[in-house]
Amino acid sequence: MTELTRALLDAAVELIAAHGSRGLRMAEVAAKVGVSRQTVYNEFGNKERLVQAVALHKTAEFLDGVRRELASTSDPLEGLRRGIRFAFDLATRDELAKSVLGGANAEDMLPLLTTKGRPVLTFATSVFAQHIRKHWPAMPDARVHLIADTIVRVALSHLLTPGSRRVDAVVLVTEALLPG
Repeated sequence: MTELTRALLDAAVELIAAHGSRGLRMAEVAAKVGVSRQTVYNEFGNKERLVQAVALHKTAEFLDGVRRELASTSDPLEGLRRGIRFAFDLATRDELAKSVLGGANAEDMLPLLTTKGRPVLTFATSVFAQHIRKHWPAMPDARVHLIADTIVRVALSHLLTPGSRRVDAVVLVTEALLPG
């Protein structure tokens, strides 16, 4: 990713957190970075693609941390616990995540995690599938995918409807699906 792309994405993240994707203006993104509006269009094509790029950019940020946490211990379940905890902790600190999940300003981004969430779900599922394959190499691919997909969907459910012991809930569901 070029410096320009990163700067444009960071500006868009800040603006979407404050105004939602409907309130995002390409000219404002350009002004924040100090480039022309045409530069933003040249980089992303249109506003919808910019919003999708923001969703994938933020997903990558979350998943980079999750990967680090998954690999931070030799105990695969403890790695899952740490990875999920990282995602939940980051969601409480990240301005865009708080705005999307809390319905503050960017609730119009929620479909990118739900009804239009395939790219984000696929990306997140692949991270957990890699972890499962590493620790349970004999597990059939279909089961690996089912478990990884379930981890992501249960975690998203808990992010969208917060309650107590969310990390434990995701790990308990995961433990039930894994071989003993």
